[in-house]
Parts: sequence; C-alpha cells; structure tokens
Amino acid sequence: MKFLKLRMIAGLIIAFTLIFEVPAHANEENQMTKLTFSQSVQVPGRILPAGTYQFVLATNDSNRNIVEVFNADGTDLYATIQTISAERGRKAYGTSVTFAQRSNGQPKALVTWFYPGNDVGHEFVYSKQVESELAQAANN
Repeated sequence: MKFLKLRMIAGLIIAFTLIFEVPAHANEENQMTKLTFSQSVQVPGRILPAGTYQFVLATNDSNRNIVEVFNADGTDLYATIQTISAERGRKAYGTSVTFAQRSNGQPKALVTWFYPGNDVGHEFVYSKQVESELAQAANN
C-alpha cells in the first residue's frame, strides 16, 4: 500500500513538472520578451510610442529571423520585422538591446535584441536611407 502511494506521489510530481515545463520551452522557442520603453523608439518601418511591447520570433520554421512586435498583452500586432543574425562574444543573463542615437530629436533606433542566455541575437534591418542616417549620426 505504501509503495502504491509513493508511486502515485512520484507520478503526480512528474506530471506537474511536465505541465509547467511546456510553457517554459514555448517561451524559449519563440523568445517572447517584454520590453518597456520610457521614450519613443524606432524599429524598421514604425515608431513605437513609449510603453511596453512583446517581441516574439514569428512561428516560421524555415526563417528564424522574423520578429513580431505586439502590444503589452500580445493582442495587437504593431510590426513584422526582418532581422539578420547578430553575434556577440558572451552570453548575457538578461535581455540585451542596443540603440543607435539619432539627431534632431528623432527617437532612438533599436539595432539589436538578444534573448537571455543567447550569444546569437537579432539585428534589425532598416532601409538604406535609415541605415545611412544611423551611420551618419554615429560619425558625428
């Protein structure tokens, strides 16, 4: 009888572990990250007002370089952005983003986003004109 109870308890522990394990892997798979900006931020093709946003990898197994930007609760899609892989020398324990400073009071431009624990992230692809403006601002 005790053996049966021990097996049942062990089975319940394993079941709870598996139930709570699945959502953790889903977030790692789509890299869902909430980012809060205190000022407007530019992403390719869009200016995001100050606020909280979800950055998520699109569910496209053949292309892991498409990032979708949603509102804070994930119900409204604001942007679908093409990225390229960006590498850095070390993994970070938290989310890491880089911005390009802009001149003339324009919002900062989001350049890269790294999911926690990854040394390969996402570099946002801007139009040639914006790329040129960002490079010029960096040289000033």
